[in-house]
Amino acid sequence: MTQRIVLASSNRGKLAEFNALLADSGFEVVTQSSLGIEDAEETGLSFVENALLKARHAARASGLPALADDSGLCVNHLHGAPGLYSARYAGGHGDSAANNAKLLRALDGVPAAQRGAFFLCALVLLQHADDPAPLIAEGRWHGRVLEAPRGERGFGYDPLFLPHGQSRSAAELEPALKNTLSHRGQALAQLHARLAAARA
Repeated sequence: MTQRIVLASSNRGKLAEFNALLADSGFEVVTQSSLGIEDAEETGLSFVENALLKARHAARASGLPALADDSGLCVNHLHGAPGLYSARYAGGHGDSAANNAKLLRALDGVPAAQRGAFFLCALVLLQHADDPAPLIAEGRWHGRVLEAPRGERGFGYDPLFLPHGQSRSAAELEPALKNTLSHRGQALAQLHARLAAARA
């Protein structure tokens, strides 16, 4: 039996990834934008807090269970920046070109060995807006920041991210491979396992 849930995101890149990742999940996913729900204000101090804020906002506005993620790129040399502010690192929300350019400037002259970074995804599933026991999963995808963008796939910082063990950037990987390796794919696999355990 399928469960109808609202996806608390308006990011088109994320929506495409979630649709692929959730294709065989038993969920019927509706986007918050299709229900006329605006983005929640992200005032949390961690990825998990922001994901919870988004999920509660979408669940309350829709009356449906809600799935939300908060994710970003954490660069070791920059003490974890852009981190929580990944989508608005250069000022405007979701301006990937400006964000990537600012990141390259911040790492100008930094050698490859010191450009370590990881993507983090915190994923939250609420059964209702006041759910006291949300299912929470977290994925981390380690790699380093390249000196120049490579690839046309993906979104956000993907063209600048070289995953450990790969010769291609995240934006050069086939979507199916990226979804098995990525922070979002890892978090969703954890969530699936927790859902299965909760239903057992």
